[in-house]
Amino acid sequence: MTSNTDPMSCLDSRGEKSLLYLADGNTLEATSFGAPVTATGEVVFNTGMVGYPEALTDPSYRGQILVLTYPLVGNYGVPDETAMDEHGLPKHFESREIHISGLVVSSYSWEHSHWNAQKSLAAWLKESNIPAVFGIDTRELTKSLREHGSILGRIEVEPAGGSDSFGRPISADMFEDPNQRNLVEEVSTKEVVTYGKGQSPKIIAYDCGIKYNIIRYLVNNNKVELTVVPFDYDLEANPSNLEWEGLFLSNGPGNPVMCAATIKSIKYALNLEKPKPIFGICLGNQLLSLAAGASTYKLKYGNRGMNQPCVDLRTGRCYITPQNHGFAVDSDTLPPLWKPLFINANDQTNEGIIHTTKPFFSVQFHPEAAGGPLDTAFLFEKFVGETRGETMPLVLQNTKGYERKTYKKVLLVGSGGLSIGQAGEFDYSGSQCIKALKEEGIEVILINPNIATVQTSQEKDDIGRGADRVYFLPIRPHVVMEIIKKEKPDGIIVSMGGQTALNVGVELWRQGELQKAGVEILGTQIPVIEATEDREIFSQKLAEINETIALSYSATTTDEAVEAANKIGYPVLIRAAYALGGLGSGFASNENELKQMAAKAFATSEQILIDQDLRGWKELEYEVVRDSSDNCVTVCNMENFDPLGIHTGDSIVVAPSQTLSNREYFMLRKTALKVVRHLGIVGECNIQYALDPVSERYCIIEVNARLSRSSALASKATGYPLAYVATKLSLGKNLVQIQNSITKTTTACFEPSLDYCVLKMPRWDLKKFNRVSNKLGSSMLSVGEVMSIGRTFEEVMQKACRMVNPGLDGLEGEDSKVIEDDSDLENQLKIPTDTRLFAVQLALEKGWGVEKVWELTKIDRWFLSKLQNIANMRMACKSVGSLEKLVDEHPVQRLTALKQAGFSDRQIARYVGLSGMDGENEVRLTRKRFSVRPVVKQIDTLAAEFPAQTNYLYMTYSGDANDVSTSVSEEAETLVPSYRASAYERSSSAMDSDAFQRRARSLSTGYNQTNFKSAKERGVVVLGCGAYCIGSSVEFDWCAVSCIRQLKRDGFKSIIINYNPETVSTDYDESDRLYFEELSLERVMDIYESENPAGVVVSVGGQIPNNLASALHEFGANILGTDAADIERAEDRNQFSRMLDTMDIAQPKWSVLNSVEDALQFCSDVGYPVLVRPSFVLSGAAMRVAATEAQLKNFLGLAADVSGDKPVVITQFIEDAKEIEFDAVANKGEILNYAIGEHLENAGVHSGDATVVLPAQKLYVKTIKQVKRYASSIAKALRITGPFNIQFMAKGNEVTVIECNLRASRTFPFVSKTLNHNFISLATQAMCGLAVEPYKISLLDIDYVCVKAPMFSFTRLRGADPNLGVEMASTGEVACFGQDQNEAFIQALLSTTFKLPTKNHSIMLSIASDPKRFEFAESVLALVKLGKYKLYATPGTAEYYKTHYNLDLIVVQKPESEDDLSPDCAVSHIKSGTIDLVINITDSTVRRSEVTAGYLIRRASVDFGVSLVTNVKCAAELVQCLERGYDNEQSFTPRHLAEYYKIPSVGWAKK
Repeated sequence: MTSNTDPMSCLDSRGEKSLLYLADGNTLEATSFGAPVTATGEVVFNTGMVGYPEALTDPSYRGQILVLTYPLVGNYGVPDETAMDEHGLPKHFESREIHISGLVVSSYSWEHSHWNAQKSLAAWLKESNIPAVFGIDTRELTKSLREHGSILGRIEVEPAGGSDSFGRPISADMFEDPNQRNLVEEVSTKEVVTYGKGQSPKIIAYDCGIKYNIIRYLVNNNKVELTVVPFDYDLEANPSNLEWEGLFLSNGPGNPVMCAATIKSIKYALNLEKPKPIFGICLGNQLLSLAAGASTYKLKYGNRGMNQPCVDLRTGRCYITPQNHGFAVDSDTLPPLWKPLFINANDQTNEGIIHTTKPFFSVQFHPEAAGGPLDTAFLFEKFVGETRGETMPLVLQNTKGYERKTYKKVLLVGSGGLSIGQAGEFDYSGSQCIKALKEEGIEVILINPNIATVQTSQEKDDIGRGADRVYFLPIRPHVVMEIIKKEKPDGIIVSMGGQTALNVGVELWRQGELQKAGVEILGTQIPVIEATEDREIFSQKLAEINETIALSYSATTTDEAVEAANKIGYPVLIRAAYALGGLGSGFASNENELKQMAAKAFATSEQILIDQDLRGWKELEYEVVRDSSDNCVTVCNMENFDPLGIHTGDSIVVAPSQTLSNREYFMLRKTALKVVRHLGIVGECNIQYALDPVSERYCIIEVNARLSRSSALASKATGYPLAYVATKLSLGKNLVQIQNSITKTTTACFEPSLDYCVLKMPRWDLKKFNRVSNKLGSSMLSVGEVMSIGRTFEEVMQKACRMVNPGLDGLEGEDSKVIEDDSDLENQLKIPTDTRLFAVQLALEKGWGVEKVWELTKIDRWFLSKLQNIANMRMACKSVGSLEKLVDEHPVQRLTALKQAGFSDRQIARYVGLSGMDGENEVRLTRKRFSVRPVVKQIDTLAAEFPAQTNYLYMTYSGDANDVSTSVSEEAETLVPSYRASAYERSSSAMDSDAFQRRARSLSTGYNQTNFKSAKERGVVVLGCGAYCIGSSVEFDWCAVSCIRQLKRDGFKSIIINYNPETVSTDYDESDRLYFEELSLERVMDIYESENPAGVVVSVGGQIPNNLASALHEFGANILGTDAADIERAEDRNQFSRMLDTMDIAQPKWSVLNSVEDALQFCSDVGYPVLVRPSFVLSGAAMRVAATEAQLKNFLGLAADVSGDKPVVITQFIEDAKEIEFDAVANKGEILNYAIGEHLENAGVHSGDATVVLPAQKLYVKTIKQVKRYASSIAKALRITGPFNIQFMAKGNEVTVIECNLRASRTFPFVSKTLNHNFISLATQAMCGLAVEPYKISLLDIDYVCVKAPMFSFTRLRGADPNLGVEMASTGEVACFGQDQNEAFIQALLSTTFKLPTKNHSIMLSIASDPKRFEFAESVLALVKLGKYKLYATPGTAEYYKTHYNLDLIVVQKPESEDDLSPDCAVSHIKSGTIDLVINITDSTVRRSEVTAGYLIRRASVDFGVSLVTNVKCAAELVQCLERGYDNEQSFTPRHLAEYYKIPSVGWAKK
């Protein structure tokens, strides 16, 4: 091994070379981390995720080589062996020695971190002379044991000087079967020992390998005098004259028939005239059965783990139990009067027996386990109670299991538009809910105005089962009641639509409306929800079961808040009650800060909460499911990478927890079950904890009694579909009746075992907003998240970094360029921000060390040590300088080490001096030459213990074998990629070009084409949308899902790649294969080569997949639809603009940016304002309008940063033009169908922030014709096949082209649902080369209107200017239908949570320029004429309307500064709540950095919950609606979408 001073040592294996020989003929290579000795034994596996000190000292494992399926082992070290309890027994262990023969793990953590750890696992094993190895594909080994049964094995470690016998062929004499030995004799005590002397009753325990926790439990909890005797103690002779009132039979190893002496004594006890209670566990169950006359048999591979579901046959209740046994009782051989007591819910094997008339019973599991849950500890109470002669309570079945309520119609309340804190996760949970309801034959009514979602789709076939009726209406209590009156549902579900749905449910319940209408709340009841949402009730409820929350008080006034803070002590956390994602919350360190924050929080809620500050404590979450029969399981536990103090939505989250000991894990689990049962939750919920990092002190932060963001993450992390299961439970089903949808053979009443690690990383878009602080705290700021799956922590961390930002190559400090200035690095570590992770990495790269970084961040040392590994490996690669040197020694070992730690090919290439795509390809070819390839692994919920019918996959380098069949073959023919001939100017396609050679090479090492499967069998890969961010959201998930579903309908195998846990596309039920993986060139090509599909669809997932088109094409992937070169011509601003000029299609004057001088010259020629536009970007990233030379210079630098090596174009900005949205599907350059929508706002507002009207209502016929002509020409020129979108501008009758996207746009779901035809389905058929017929759509004959309105999250983005411009700011969208534009507009506006001016009927006007004042004058006159509005105005606006229209508006002063508190100041009026609506219209779309009076007015409106309109067109439209009386709740009739489709149209009929 290389010396540790050598930087390369981190890439070379640490530990001696070892082998695991298996009696089935396989030899597995590994590396030692235990004692360098040889050991033989029976190879068995344990699926527990914690508890290795307990498992290793469990006498039941005697003689066994233990395989731990969880891949990260050693994280929390080993506690102090010398610490003894009051009985003189080792406090933290199950016996005084390690009993296993050897240990096998996938990955060993050389660094450990835990307050209770005394040494590392490796040191403990070495001291105990036990061999242990890592580097084995434990999942593949587990599958082998599952299929073939337990196998004998042998671990050998290569001696220091080498050995001839090491690596010799396998022979029978290498193995010893421990089951031939009397293992019980080896582990049993040799003397009689009494514990708890003087206590009563007196119980004898037969030690067949008794775990110390049994002794502790009986003596401490049950207060018995326990005498432990050897296994062969003759009870009849009773040589020690022991008095006894009960007999306990312990666990133990090996074959029960070898314990003849024990069985003889049990028979004696069974035949006593006056029977004494007998209780056995594990081996004790088998011994009692044998003594009673039944027989036992050896299980194929035994039950070993902590999550075996066992059903109590008395009650039907199912319990999660820990087990460790290889033999079982044959229930069919039980003699009369003996019955099975428990059965295993998964494999139906016997789990316990009971005598029907005498007090004898036993169970196969460990009720007391240390190393597992304590859910069945009540069995000890039963046994001891019987021994004391107490009358035991009668145990009866819960009658709820028989209460089969039938529901015919259910109303599901959705979450509305996406906002920060409430995003796509509720589309996923709602879609799952609809699926579950439809399976039960229930009619589903959905209210959700979010037109971009999958759940609001209209498909009714088996492939896309949608709701029966969808209402696109505002989610308001009165609207929901109107729907209830019309639809008359039996039940309503409010737990799947986030806080929006929950709040509506709570309000309707409080008003008694639901009770009056006879509508039942399904799932958790409203009083329970109120108990979790109201801090005081919650605290009282917890006090009833001796649990505590963090110190917390509620306040309804600022004075009460100050009083509460003084009780707790500063700093304190302020939160608004009933708010989502910590809205209106933050930390206050003094009274002044508290008062300021309280004022803002009261704007969003009537009650605020003042909480104790626990920053620095660990934050943990458990997802819990409970049914009406009181079966209760924890599905997933998660640990935040950051300590408490950051909202969990803004924290990196790891599942399962990495730094908890077994004791801590099960302590918090036990509390979770206790709390959820006490509250009475039915369905799913999550409980959050704060845990002291240096003790076992904890407190409960909160319980969410609904599906949350974490629920979607937990569902994807474990493969357990929480929303689907919760829906079934809300209908009265129990967990045992519901099938595990992944294995298809086991029950849903289980706790998933993970044999991988999952990491969630948030995605922020804070840089889009001026003046928004990037500090993270208790109020959520992230707009999306990613989830990475792997088998090492380093791997998931680096994967996640690339997923969040495709521009990153992995986790890097210096190279990432995220930290621009490291002069203040210490502060950047202390203060949590959206970039702190990269600051941490930079500090580690600079050699600061784990300890110093821990002191500044309080991030657990274990996590930091893993980041240190990444820094060390980076340094190692950089130090060698070239790829040749990197692989000149131990090439396989080094490349594998890098890939297992998550390094990308591009990253490695850069470190060794290779650049660009050629460098990446060179690394790729090098590792393939050494056969370093990723393997495909399944997520199966049970760590390979049961065969999985799942298509839920990920890729990793920590493994040797694929879980699914792939198409990779080494004997591949060389393929000649087919270039499509160029009809339009295109770069040379010469056979000797670099790109051609690269494609041919990548394919030649790719796959075997000799198997000519049909295209449908080979399938189609669809690239998903990646993380949600501003500009790419749920609409692209709708597109991907529509594409997958159409592929299924047409008989194609569908393969999706995506990594966003909030999406429906990452639900494994949607596609034939789901790869939860990166959307990077490297990983997509890995999957492409593995699957060998017919082609790849890049046009339905937004910008990320679209940007991959050229690179994938060059690497040999077949891009379906429009050619990659044509995609590039549309995306490259320079090429596209040149093409339009060639075709004589009008566009604003433009120039490609070669130098700042050229740019300034161009601008002086065409005149300001101008628009600066980078290429290949989404949502107008870094797009700016410059009105002056100074602004232009500032913006040019920004655009160049974003666009990289792609051109930046400057175009003339045309003011007061109308923007037109053209969405279409083409086939080979011919348009099949199109839709023309118009923006309500003038050009200059980004299309994603615009209000879009469809069909267009106010376009000239000439304009429409021109738009169609231009679009048709562009489609031909780019030979488009598939979806595309063109944005046009019209001024007068002049039409110009703004841009063209050769992919689905964000308006595709809006267009498809409005026109009742799925444009993506049509595009999918065209891209797959199927015969396509255009839909029959006549836009002019549609007699209804749909208006799409943007949804903003400015309330969360403190300091952001809520004014609109060319860079997108909205986080979501809604759309509503109406018989005309006004009706649709007002409903859409209300759906964005806009409040109409009905409280005080007061409106404030502040309009910056005379042209805009003139444009709005008609509306002002209309408001005055209505006579019910009090109109306020800032001085200039008031003066204009006085001078020109003789209107007297109440004058309010503009704020002079941020501190202006004068009573007549506009901001004071807003803060005091006298103003209902602010109409503030600026004079341009130019972003200003200075703080203006207009900014202060807009910001105050947002901060104090006052409605704000900043666009003159929208303001005028709103006034028209008020004129028509739409501010009256009774002014509308609820109509579902199908009712609009049925509105008769003249002159045509739909198919």
